[in-house]
Amino acid sequence: MKNDPFLRQEESHFLLKEAPFGENAHVTAGMTTRLNGVGNAPYDTLNMAFHVGDESDAVLANRERVAKAIGFPLTEWVAAEQVHKADIVKVSKQDKGKGAWKREESVGNFDGMYTSEKGVLLVSFYADCVPLIFFAPKQEYVGVAHAGWKGTSLNIGGALVTKWIEREGINPEGIYAAIGPSISEEVYEVDEHVIEQMEQVLPEEKPPPWTKSRPNHWLLDVKEMNRILLNSAGVPLSNIFKSSHCTYSEPETFFSHRQSDGTTGRMMAFIGINER
Repeated sequence: MKNDPFLRQEESHFLLKEAPFGENAHVTAGMTTRLNGVGNAPYDTLNMAFHVGDESDAVLANRERVAKAIGFPLTEWVAAEQVHKADIVKVSKQDKGKGAWKREESVGNFDGMYTSEKGVLLVSFYADCVPLIFFAPKQEYVGVAHAGWKGTSLNIGGALVTKWIEREGINPEGIYAAIGPSISEEVYEVDEHVIEQMEQVLPEEKPPPWTKSRPNHWLLDVKEMNRILLNSAGVPLSNIFKSSHCTYSEPETFFSHRQSDGTTGRMMAFIGINER
């Protein structure tokens, strides 16, 4: 897709190409696809997550393939147990390897992570939910957040930005955020309960990023909702890059929870600063 911030590097993954992500030789950021792995249906082929019912050996083999391709060994990965909330953890070198080989050894129940240490790759997993990837180049902080509709309604992206501002002293104008491939407005129909949650966090001056599709149902642009919330937290719109890829509408490239009726693999979003 033209002008998409995520550039196909090879079959297995996309890399973030926009500056400052793409211009910093030490930063590795992007998202995997479902291609060029070893898994069998319905996890074919590059499932990156343990929790979906796939064979652990296949997941490990896939992770090793991606680790080699992006230059970050599993010894430097950090994964959390994603629970569709908005809790965020700061990780360090002491956390390296947590969740890389076993789900039970993750860093904990967090949907957002960030670090300022080199040689740490933050990883999180998706199959329609919105990946949020963060970089503050001046302070060399990186972060990821998993924003399903629940995390979006809890403003997890804004919560991470606020932590950086209040706890790390980072100017929001120096924060860059990428919104990765996820389900699109054209196919993401939600009910009244979801819209009520979105209304609770939508800034008053902003038009709602949803349209009515039938009685008590709406088509929700969850990517745009996250862009609005990130901007409301202080990140300039010029610093927010939004992918146009739709996980539901591109089943040959991405896993989609909704497209597959809930049984499928997961892609992985990632960012880290390589110390080598």
